[in-house]
Amino acid sequence: MPLKTYISTFFLILTIVFTATAQEKHALFVGISDYPETSGFKKIHGANDYEIISKTLNNHGFTTTKLLNSDATAANIRLELKKLATTSNKGSYIYIHFSCHGQPFEDKPPYDEDDLWDESIIAYDAKINYQSGVYEGENHILDDELFIFFNQIREKIGENGLLCVVIDACHSGTSSRDEIEENDVLRGTSLGFSENGKIFSPRINRQGNFKIEKKSGFGDIVILEACRAYQYSKEIVKNGKNYGALSYYVNKVLENQKFTKSLDWVLQVDEQMKNDGALTDQNMVYETSF
Repeated sequence: MPLKTYISTFFLILTIVFTATAQEKHALFVGISDYPETSGFKKIHGANDYEIISKTLNNHGFTTTKLLNSDATAANIRLELKKLATTSNKGSYIYIHFSCHGQPFEDKPPYDEDDLWDESIIAYDAKINYQSGVYEGENHILDDELFIFFNQIREKIGENGLLCVVIDACHSGTSSRDEIEENDVLRGTSLGFSENGKIFSPRINRQGNFKIEKKSGFGDIVILEACRAYQYSKEIVKNGKNYGALSYYVNKVLENQKFTKSLDWVLQVDEQMKNDGALTDQNMVYETSF
């Protein structure tokens, strides 16, 4: 075989090997601004967050699937999470972002919540109230379900992979009514979703970070949440537009910081939110396996 052919073959093999081992980066963004009037949920500006974060994710090498407003149905969200859980490759970096309403959801047997309330992400086609035979919570996406997806993704991406989840929503909403100003836009509700008419009362826990189990063969995970369980998630106005406070500062940090398996950039987000005078009653919470 001529030397030229050997060289061509060598570079072909090198290209195949590099392609197979190159780190893949995939993102899923769920952003909802305009819920149907019949849902009972007020207008927010979750879709605005995508406008700023999409460019930053692209600069970090992510390919992004977006579900905005009416596309962000419970079925579509579950479908895209399932895709990430089944098609991601070893060593992949996965980024998932929720900018929407949140709501506490009455826990059901077998009870796994100390306060007997689950947390839920509100899809476009969810409704704020339980109605027997009409709407019974099937389009609320509970934290229990999310963690099943998260663990499936972690197992799929393996020990060299990373899963980052940003949840810019709240689950207690207006629990601190005395500190809410007239023009505040909040991403949550103090009304619990309950089959039995149970009244939601948030548990006061001021812990700012939590440890997630590090499993052999599983990728690491870091979750950033907009606020503590007894607080509400505010929107802030920048350049005449509303954004989720957590989303805005995640984007601001990642514009100038590498997206790595490290708490460095996460702590920067936390610090910048603490330094924002409009967010004195909102504290970011993070959970991590590293």
